[in-house]
Amino acid sequence: MLFQFLGGLGIFLFGIKYMGDGLQNSAGDRLREILDKLTTNPFMGVLAGIFVTVLIQSSSGTTVLTVGLVNAGFLTLRQAIGIIMGANIGTTVTSFIIGIEIGEYALPIIAVGSVLIFFFKNPKWNYVGQIIFGFGSLFLGLKLMGEGMQPLSNLGAFEELTVSMSDSPILGVVIGTLFTLIVQSSSATIGILQELYAQDLISLKAALPVLFGDNIGTTITAVLAAIGTTVAARRAALTHVIFNVLGTIIFMVFLVPFQRYIEYLAGKLNLEPAMQIAFAHGTFNLTNVLIQFWFIGVLVLLVTKLIKGEDNIIEYKAKHLDEIVLATSPTLAIRQAKKEIIRMANFSQAGLKEAIDYLTKMDKKNSVLALQYEEAINNLDRQITSYLVKLSAHPLTPQESNEHSMLLDTTRDIERIGDHMENIIELVDYQLRNNVRLTDTAKQDLDEMFNLTVSTVDKAVKALEQNNVELATEVLGMEDKIDKMERTLRKQHIMRMNEGACDGNAGIVFVDIVSNLERIGDHAVNIAEAVLEK
Repeated sequence: MLFQFLGGLGIFLFGIKYMGDGLQNSAGDRLREILDKLTTNPFMGVLAGIFVTVLIQSSSGTTVLTVGLVNAGFLTLRQAIGIIMGANIGTTVTSFIIGIEIGEYALPIIAVGSVLIFFFKNPKWNYVGQIIFGFGSLFLGLKLMGEGMQPLSNLGAFEELTVSMSDSPILGVVIGTLFTLIVQSSSATIGILQELYAQDLISLKAALPVLFGDNIGTTITAVLAAIGTTVAARRAALTHVIFNVLGTIIFMVFLVPFQRYIEYLAGKLNLEPAMQIAFAHGTFNLTNVLIQFWFIGVLVLLVTKLIKGEDNIIEYKAKHLDEIVLATSPTLAIRQAKKEIIRMANFSQAGLKEAIDYLTKMDKKNSVLALQYEEAINNLDRQITSYLVKLSAHPLTPQESNEHSMLLDTTRDIERIGDHMENIIELVDYQLRNNVRLTDTAKQDLDEMFNLTVSTVDKAVKALEQNNVELATEVLGMEDKIDKMERTLRKQHIMRMNEGACDGNAGIVFVDIVSNLERIGDHAVNIAEAVLEK
């Protein structure tokens, strides 16, 4: 019984994941864009949350994505709350799908999906096959779980538990919460609940509190995703918890009328048991949104009071690129682009400093922050480049044309600094994973080169910002020092390795970090040379 249940659960979870991946691949990598553009107000946020959750078949996935976007500065807390509410409605689609009695056709559905995956070369058909295969696996897993749970009807302990849940609804909420915490999928636990109810192993009175608990349990994924993130992202995760806890309290107060309502629907619409749970799930989440939507401002205030602190958000969005200015004033558009490039350069400076701290302190927070800066740099690179390409379609004076080219080159150099910063983070990760130890001398050498490189980048950025020829000239001299230091440090490290003070792994980490710092210096020089040429 246990093997069949666990195997069925595994196939069910795989089916949901595989179907969600297929849907997501079919839509392309546009989920961030959808959430960013469709969340102009909380109501649109709810619709976006529903749409994305239906698309990826996971409310936890949508919520984690939302927490990430808040962390990145793409979304405000108010927008995020709307999306989280929508995700709770969107996740009910899975329970309605489960409520359709097509378990007998699971194997032929899987066969059709397999044909599309293995016998078609077009990726689009492969994605469709993935969706169909996942869909069939979902029902096969559900069928296996149902068959595995049948012997429970003869188990006295289980019967006593269901009676206890009927007498004490709070016990049902606790069991639903804990089970979802373990399984990490409310869709799976609600699917199991549907099977139990369909086989008359649990009464509706006992099933409804478990359903409410499942909704609380699903919030743990967002909470885990928010660990180590910004204050705003942690507030978004807490909102998800509060939303479901408040909803459960409301429905527990009105449990008896709600039970009668579901029984009334079942009689009127002639609903199968599994579909009754689906309607209960849908009603729970929809009513929750309808009640709490009007109190989004209060939720924002509450989580702000509960999670205090200044929020240092890395804003991924461009702040200065105005599309209207493009057509009306190319000179002003160039100025706007330059302001955004300075922001991008500041991110590269901050990220590089976080990378240094990661090497010296080995604190994962520094790594996370550095990679966020790198992602922000990549995003700004795309937006600035697109803006400058559009600008080139308009008539420019020779001077404007020269500055336009210089800004394009500078954007590319800053983006490359971000790439090398990411390389350094990966090297420190390698050092931690493989327990690589650098000698104190090697650490001091790296610290010295880091300081010189950061100083070089700082001066290059200031030279760009102020059009300062003296600073730009200083950068050229500093880069020469970086080149000489790189050659010296390589020789010294080879000597340490020959003497047996350092092993081969330490040599790889040390030399690669030094190489990345030298290349960062090269890109700083490119920025300075662009200032001198201008």
